[in-house]
Amino acid sequence: MSSLAKEFLTTATRRLKYYKELGDKTFEQLNDWDFHYQPNEESNSIAIIIQHMAGNMLSRWTNFLDEDGEKEWRKRDDEFSIHAYNKQQLLELWEKGWTCFFDALGSLKKKELKLTILIRKEPLSVIDAINRQLAHYPYHVGQIIHIAKTIKGKNWKNLSIAKRESTAYNDSTAIKDPAKKY
Repeated sequence: MSSLAKEFLTTATRRLKYYKELGDKTFEQLNDWDFHYQPNEESNSIAIIIQHMAGNMLSRWTNFLDEDGEKEWRKRDDEFSIHAYNKQQLLELWEKGWTCFFDALGSLKKKELKLTILIRKEPLSVIDAINRQLAHYPYHVGQIIHIAKTIKGKNWKNLSIAKRESTAYNDSTAIKDPAKKY
């Protein structure tokens, strides 16, 4: 694999592992009920976002080089329905989606990055498909964190640089980019 191809896959995987970890650390702070909190009828709960992300990952990354990323078996509209999943079931769904995605990334070879795949019958390069998810999944992780912070209020355990702590963080000798630990 060329150094550029390897660098792309390595850094993309690192970034995505970091965002998964933010979700994991958020879930540690929540109870079963918290996963189902909806600010209003138009908002998604954390449970619904997990259902959607897992459905997307499984559809997009199962046999992604040979099949359209929008699988016939996917029931996208159902991902946005309320189900009675408990925290453990939601975490299992979360892990199943991420495992499928990371396994797909890990199996890629240099020449495959240039291939054209389909998502909803629309052609795009494998690189673009990965970039698409680099935008999509962190977008939803941000939503999850926002909902959790709303629920937890003052009991929220910060996952990033705390308010009024930027100078101390910048002056520390710690690695500043958390994705580098992967």
